[in-house]
Amino acid sequence: MSDDKQETSESQDPWTSQAKPVDETRQDKAGPNPDAPPEKWMQAWAKEVLLEQRRARRGRFIGGIIRILLTLVILVVIFGSGRELLSFSEAPAPSDTPHLAVVDIQGVLASEGRASAERVLAGAQRAFQAPRAEAVVLKINSPGGSPVQAGQIYEGIKSLREQHPEMPIYAVIEDLGASGGYYVAVAADQIIADQASLVGSIGVISGGFAFKEAMERLGVERRVFTSGDNKAFLDPFSDMDKEQREFWQSVLDSIHQQFIDRVKEGRGDRLAEDPEIFSGLVWSGEMAVDLGLIDELGSIYSLQAKLGVEQSINYTPEPGPWERLERRLGAAFQAALVELMAPKLTP
Repeated sequence: MSDDKQETSESQDPWTSQAKPVDETRQDKAGPNPDAPPEKWMQAWAKEVLLEQRRARRGRFIGGIIRILLTLVILVVIFGSGRELLSFSEAPAPSDTPHLAVVDIQGVLASEGRASAERVLAGAQRAFQAPRAEAVVLKINSPGGSPVQAGQIYEGIKSLREQHPEMPIYAVIEDLGASGGYYVAVAADQIIADQASLVGSIGVISGGFAFKEAMERLGVERRVFTSGDNKAFLDPFSDMDKEQREFWQSVLDSIHQQFIDRVKEGRGDRLAEDPEIFSGLVWSGEMAVDLGLIDELGSIYSLQAKLGVEQSINYTPEPGPWERLERRLGAAFQAALVELMAPKLTP
């Protein structure tokens, strides 16, 4: 009899180990037995809290997966559409009237910049092929930059000039046609600048800082590992010995001589016999005429009047918004390295 009572009691008590299992996905609407001891109530409450936390985590996980997938889909759509913006802008519609075909060379010469060889030469090719162009004008406002980009533009213009020998080429310097900017200008048949334009700076520069002593005073130990005795000779936290200095100077001298050769090739007998021309100095346009660095004072407007052409059309490709964003993000790290180590054709 006592056994029957105990069995009956256990079967009716929802908190005993023999109770009917509770479905974890839901709580019985009737709730726990109100006659159950307080500790059983606490256990039930804790169990319900754990179940709710599991459901919340599961929901957050699924929601996170969905958000990631949606983000990937959106990026694919945007990137797929944006790739069309990566290409250069369409060329201007052919003009029915004579005009000057302008190619902009604005800002620092850099592979990821507005004055990259890729963009400048794409514009130059359009300009040379323009059916009613009376002349190609390199419109320059640049302090210089990468000697590689300057050299590529120079060689590209010379090549187009050979393909279109009948097309005259003018370089019009605005505020600044210095160093690499002037390097590009000498590819033209004639160079024009304002009397106050800054012209020249035929030289190469590479700058940096040495922090070794400052590191030692701060008690900071520099650890750099190389597989080559001179691999870290430009490291600002390490010493540079005499042989390394002489070697780096020879590299800069070699690039400088390339610059000098291009200037002599482009200007020829028009250059004055003055060794200061290649010293890295920069002159005003008025002074540059006397030195033979430019041919005359003027502007694109005076050139239009001289050639009897009323219109000028810019054939330089413009970057799309996606490309502008991409290049700004991608150029930051490269610019820091170039600024620190790479030689430059710049004032």
